[in-house]
This record gives sequence, structure tokens and C-alpha cells, in this order.
Amino acid sequence: MPKAIPSRAEDYSLWYNELVKKAGLAENSPVRGCMIIKPYGFSIWEKMQQQLDIMFKNTGHENAYFPLFIPKSYISKEADHVEGFAKECAVVTHYRLKNDKNGKGLVVDPDAKLEEELIVRPTSETVIWDTYKDWIQSYRDLPLLINQWANVVRWEMRTRLFLRTAEFLWQEGHTAHATQAEAVSETKQMLDVYADFAEKYMALPVIKGVKSESERFAGAVDTYCIEALMQDGKALQAGTSHFLGQNFAKAFNVKFTNKEGKEDLVWGTSWGVSTRLMGALIMAHSDDNGLVLPPNLAPIQVVIIPIYKEEEQLEEIAQKVDKIRNSLISKGISVKFDCRDTHKPGWKFAEYELKGVPLRIAIGPKDLDSGTLEIARRDTKEKKSYPMDGIEDKIQSLLTKIQSNIYNKAQHFKEQNTYQADTYAEFKALLENKGGFVYAHWDGTRETENKIKEETKATIRCIPLGGNEESGKCMVTGNPSTKRVLFAKAY
Repeated sequence: MPKAIPSRAEDYSLWYNELVKKAGLAENSPVRGCMIIKPYGFSIWEKMQQQLDIMFKNTGHENAYFPLFIPKSYISKEADHVEGFAKECAVVTHYRLKNDKNGKGLVVDPDAKLEEELIVRPTSETVIWDTYKDWIQSYRDLPLLINQWANVVRWEMRTRLFLRTAEFLWQEGHTAHATQAEAVSETKQMLDVYADFAEKYMALPVIKGVKSESERFAGAVDTYCIEALMQDGKALQAGTSHFLGQNFAKAFNVKFTNKEGKEDLVWGTSWGVSTRLMGALIMAHSDDNGLVLPPNLAPIQVVIIPIYKEEEQLEEIAQKVDKIRNSLISKGISVKFDCRDTHKPGWKFAEYELKGVPLRIAIGPKDLDSGTLEIARRDTKEKKSYPMDGIEDKIQSLLTKIQSNIYNKAQHFKEQNTYQADTYAEFKALLENKGGFVYAHWDGTRETENKIKEETKATIRCIPLGGNEESGKCMVTGNPSTKRVLFAKAY
């Protein structure tokens, strides 16, 4: 049988790490802080990528690619940006190695020092805005709606597979607009795209909001985000969308001639999600037996496992399965027929449970005789027999129900673990004893925000958007507050 994983109650962190490895999603690489994404893990990321790419293109964006290396001087041009990323940058100083004259292998050739150091991109605003100054001349060139699928490097001392690695995969959108209103509208639109993706495909309920000043992206005027709650009561930022104002346009002199014939600076946005979504998917839904994948992102939605004793029986089973499989594929459902003779059916059942395959079908000679199939659901572990006639429609219906059930379960968990605190003592007690999301009043100052973070390890995850106006008093200082903000301990 596949090796068991620790329970969540026993050690949540160990449960997560072991699940990522034993489900065949990723493993640590020889390079400290980096990961190897294995085929099964990458196939989930591909499904995320493919769906997001469709959503980006449906909102008018095009894909492009920009260099991995960024001249150091570019990073220096936007003050807040350099301050935000300086401590995370990997720097290339030389371009050649040579054999050590003492026979000790390869060494850096001191004569191959670069005139200007290159930064391995932590994010691409600087190199992209330097390019935009050549692409944008007049209002006719706007809006410019570009997305890039890429890898980035942010040097991390403490790493965890998918959640925080030195190198990770992501997409980064970078857009330029003629007016502030258009740029703000773009920023909010992409936040909505991320929220729709999280809820409809990841089955992950999220809260949309704007970051406090101290949590804002380096170089942005405003940072919008979606926040999700994991099963251990910690929050995870699942996506961000930034209104950059004219900050990068000023830094890189990106101007255009407007309709009135006057020269003006463009307005910018940037937005992104990363392989961190893989971590969110795992921690929000999975259980002590392995992954629980929403059908909309499962690489294998249905696995069919034959149960037989004689080779002739397998041939008969395979003929029936082939018809069912082809019919399911025609409906856009991904199916695997696992007829390997190297593993017993029980081993396969455990393997696909660990991998989170939404539906498992067992079929043997008795099923062929009775004209029924036993179908097991991963989300509820319910097993039930259904007539083979019309089984394709039943499977499609079950997948829809599973997707909805996984979302509803996560939504219920979020509701059951969301609280309000009116006093600082109550706030501390909730975080200590329950965790989860806590709505509380805050006076809007960085001093109070820092005090809360230092004393409780909780941060302001976001200032929720819309409908949360409620005058009150800051739980720490007693100063006036216009609305509650969302606090949580977070990844």
C-alpha cells in the first residue's frame, strides 16, 4: 500500500509536507530553497494555467515574454520598489567560469566581471516599463494589456514546497492606461477574475479587499487581494492586483500624447498569482487520507480499475471500459483506465485516494453480468452502484455535485471560523484558542498595526471591499474607526 501520511491533528505542517511528496506533487531540489514540480503536480498547475489564460484573454489581454535578467540600475529607479525587493534579490556578477590553476575544479573568472550586475527577476515591473516607453507614444497605443507566464526568484531563508520557495512559477499582468479611472477599473476587474477562478475552479471561497499601507506591494498606490482560510485556521493570500498610479511611468519616463494633443504620463497596473495556489488547493480541501481535488482542476477526474482473475476477463472488461471511456472523453471528462498488472486493486484504490481523484470506478465480471458499476466518491467516500446504461450522464452529474460539495464544505468551514472581536483581550483569546478570520476595528495607524503584529503574530489580511462600514473604536487604542478590518495569522 502507498505509505500513510500523518494526520492533520497530529502535525499539520508535517501532514502538508508529506502529502505534497507522497501524492507525487513536488519534492525538494538539490538547490536549497527550490523545488522540483513532479508530473502530477505540474498537471494540476497546467489546468490552473490553462483556465486562467482563457480568462485573461477573454478580458482582452495578450501574452508576451520579457528577460529573466534585469539591470541593477532598473531596480533602483523606483524608490519604494527597490526598498521592497532589495533583500530578496539574487545577483549575477560574472559571466564566465574557468578551470582552477591548482586543479580544484571550476572557479569564477575574475576577468569576466559584468560592467553592471544583473538581477534575476523578483518581478518584472522595471524591465517591462522600460520597454513600454518605446511601445507607447499616443493614446492610440492604449490601453496596453500584457500578461507574462514566467518564473521568478525571491531569495527566501525559510522555504516550504509551493507556499514559499526561492524560485516559483507565476503569471504577471502589466497594463498601461490613459486615465486613472481606467487603471483602477482594470485593477478591480483582475481581482474579480482571480476571485471567480478561486471559487469556480479551486472551490475556494475568498474575501476580496485592499491591503493596508504596510502590506502594500512595493511601488503600488493600492494593492487589492483575495484571502482564503486554510484548515489550520491560517489565512493564505491567493492573489493580488496592484494599482500602480503613475509611479513606474515617472520612473521610466513613459509618456503619451492624449486626445487633446498634450503629453501625459500613463497609468499602470500589475497583478499576479503563483504556484502558491497549489498550496492553497491542498490545504483548503485535503484530508488525512490524501488530496481532495475539485473536479474542475483534477488531472484525472475518473479512474477505472478492473478487478479480474483471468486474462480473458480483462479483455472483456477492457472492451466495455473502452466504450465508456470514449464517451466520457467526448464530454470533456478526463479518464484513466488503470489496467497495470503490477499492483493489486486495493493498492490502486489507496493510490488514487491519496492523489485525490474525484471518482473511482471498480469493474469486474460480476458487474458486466449485472450491468452495473460501483462508483466511489473521493469527497464523501460514498460508494454506490449505478446501471451501466446512461452511466456517462450520471458521472457528469456526480462531478458537478462533487465540485459544489467541496466548495460548500470550505465555505461552511470559513463561516464557522470567522469571528468578531470588540476588545483587544477578546481578539487575543480568539487567535490563541480558535484561529481563523477575526474582524475587528483598527484606528488606521501603522503603529497600532505593528503592535498587533508583534504581540499576536496576526496581520491585517485586508480591508474588505464593500458593505462593511460600521463606526466603532479601535480595539487597541480606542480611537475612532469607520469599519472592521480582517485579521488572521497567515502563511
